[in-house]
Amino acid sequence: MANILVVEDEMIIRNALRRLLERNEFTVTEAGSVDEACQNDLDQFDLIISDLRLPGAEGTEMITRAPNVPVLIMTSYASMRSAVDAMKLGAQDYIAKPFDHDDMVQTVKRILLHRQGAITTSSEGSSENPGTDGQLRLGQMVGQCAPMQLLYKQILKIAPTPVTVLIHGESGTGKELAARAIHDHSARAKAPMISVNCAAIPESLIESELFGHERGAFTGAVSARQGLVEAADGGSLFLDEIGELPMEAQARLLRVIQEREVRRVGTVHSRKVDVRLIAATHRNLKELVEAGQFREDLYYRLQVIELKIPPLRVRGDDILMIAEVLLHQYAEKMGLAEPTFSSAARKAIREYHWPGNVRELENAMQRALILSEGPEIEAAVLNIDQRAREHVMPTPIQNDSDPTLLAPEDPLESPSPEDASLEDYFVQFVLEHEENMSETELAQKLGISRKNLWERRQRLGIPRRKSSKG
Repeated sequence: MANILVVEDEMIIRNALRRLLERNEFTVTEAGSVDEACQNDLDQFDLIISDLRLPGAEGTEMITRAPNVPVLIMTSYASMRSAVDAMKLGAQDYIAKPFDHDDMVQTVKRILLHRQGAITTSSEGSSENPGTDGQLRLGQMVGQCAPMQLLYKQILKIAPTPVTVLIHGESGTGKELAARAIHDHSARAKAPMISVNCAAIPESLIESELFGHERGAFTGAVSARQGLVEAADGGSLFLDEIGELPMEAQARLLRVIQEREVRRVGTVHSRKVDVRLIAATHRNLKELVEAGQFREDLYYRLQVIELKIPPLRVRGDDILMIAEVLLHQYAEKMGLAEPTFSSAARKAIREYHWPGNVRELENAMQRALILSEGPEIEAAVLNIDQRAREHVMPTPIQNDSDPTLLAPEDPLESPSPEDASLEDYFVQFVLEHEENMSETELAQKLGISRKNLWERRQRLGIPRRKSSKG
C-alpha cells in the first residue's frame, strides 16, 4: 500500500483529497505547509502531492527537500509558465485544480507505477499516460484549457480500441494531430498511418487512389497499383474532409468498414484488409445526409465515436502557449535567436479571433520571427493588432429564467489570463453534469465546498438548473 504525503493549506481540498486517496487504498499523511511537511521523514513516502501556492515556501520546495520522492504539483494558477517551471525543477507531473477525481487517481497510479519500474508493462499506467508534459500536451497537440483536457481524456480512452472515429473541427484546428495521437496511443502505433485529404484529390481519381486499380482498368492504367486503403493495412487510415468524398467512393468505403475488404478498380476480386478508420470533417454530415449528398448508412458507421476539436478563439491562454511553442520551433528550424512577445503583442494574440485557427497562428509566428527587430516581437509585426478587437467577446448572460442562453463555449468575462483555463474547466464540468448531479455531488467532484460552488456560479453567471437531483 503506497504512502502519500498531501501538502495543501486549504482544509477542504486537503480533506477531500485524503478521502479520495484513502478510498483507493492509499495511506495518506497531511500537512498544511512545507515546514509542517518536513517534520515528517520524507523518504518514507512513495509520492508527495503538493499545492504550488503555500504559506511560507512554495510547493516546489518539496522537490529539493525530498529528492528521492516523486512530487506531483497541484495549482489553481493553470498557466504554461508555472507548469514548465515546476517540471524544470523536477516535478514528476502537474495537475490543475479543480481536478477531476478519476484523473487524479490515474495520475497518482501512473507515477507510482513509474517509480516501481512497471509503467511499460502496466496497461493502466501506459494507456493513461499523455506524455512527459502531462496536462500540457498529447502528442503534437498543445493546450490545457478545459475542452482540450476533455479531448485528451477521450483520445486516451478510445485509442486502444478498434472503433471508427469521426473528428469534427474547423479548418486549421489540428484534426490530423488528433488522429495521429489516436494512432500513436493504439496497438497499431508501429504500423503506418496513411493520411488522405479527400478534398485535394480530383473526383475522377479518388477511387483509384483509395482502393487501387488493376492494369487496363481505365485509360492510363498501365500497371496494377495498390490503393491507400491497402497501404494502411495493419495500421490506420485517416480520411480528412470525408464530407467531400463522392457517393460512389462512399459505397466502396462502406464495404471496407463492413466487410474488412477492398476491391480494386477493374476487378471483381476482393482483398482482406485490417484498417482502423479515422475520419474528419468541418462540415455537418447530418445535414449532408438530409440533402442527399452523403450516404446515411456510411454516416452511422462513422459515428461510432465523435470527437470535437475546439476552435482557437475559445481556448483562452492556450493561444499564447501555442504561439510560444511555435515560435520556439520555428526559431530552431530557421537558426534564429528566439525573441519574446511584448505586452502589446501578447494582448493582440490573446484577443484576436483567429478565423484560420492554428494554421493562421503558425503563419503569424513565422512572419513575426522573420520581420521582428530586436529581442521583442511588437504587435505591429504580427499584422493582426488592427483586427484584434473585431471579435467582441460576449459576457456571460445572467438569466435564471432561461439557463440555455449561456452556452458552454461562451468565453468568460472576469477571470485573469492566468486563471482562464481553470474557469473554463469549472464551467464545462458544471454544464455537463448539473442535470445528473446534485449541488453537493458537483462540489464533491470538483473538490470544493457547496458554498464555493454557489459563489462561483454567481460570479460566472451560471444559473442553477432545476433538476430532479436537487
